[in-house]
Amino acid sequence: MGNLAVRVLRAVLVVVLAGTVFVQAGMVWALVSGSDPEDGSLPLTPLRVITILGMMSAQVALVCVWRLVTMVRRGTVFSHAAFRYVDVMIGAIVAASFVWFAVTALNAPGQREDPGVTVIMGGVGVAILGVALMVLVLRMLLAQAVARDVEAAQMKAELDEVI
Repeated sequence: MGNLAVRVLRAVLVVVLAGTVFVQAGMVWALVSGSDPEDGSLPLTPLRVITILGMMSAQVALVCVWRLVTMVRRGTVFSHAAFRYVDVMIGAIVAASFVWFAVTALNAPGQREDPGVTVIMGGVGVAILGVALMVLVLRMLLAQAVARDVEAAQMKAELDEVI
């Protein structure tokens, strides 16, 4: 991975992380201050709590990506230590899908005249779960690469003994 690509990716991660922290702070402030009265059209307090939880799952995934990029840069990504970050990232994506399903459930009563919106939102939740499955497949590829790396190291050690 090139130095420029690493820097750009890290800059994007920092911007997204700062944005999620800003949104979380605004949601916490709105919850604590009570300055935004609910008019009854949407259950704002549960939506704010769900937004805070959704941002937390995104932040966890961002930190895992940062750590994996660091491992790629150092050349240590094909090790058993990388599995921890990939597993946490899969968990964060699954948590994000559950958060989205909660938003869908809270929004559904307001969509009785147009249930298509709820169906589309449910489809988005399924798509988020699909992303978790894609990362799981990538984890399996990483496991194969780590196994091949270990096997190559063993063969090299045997060859060194022969020579």
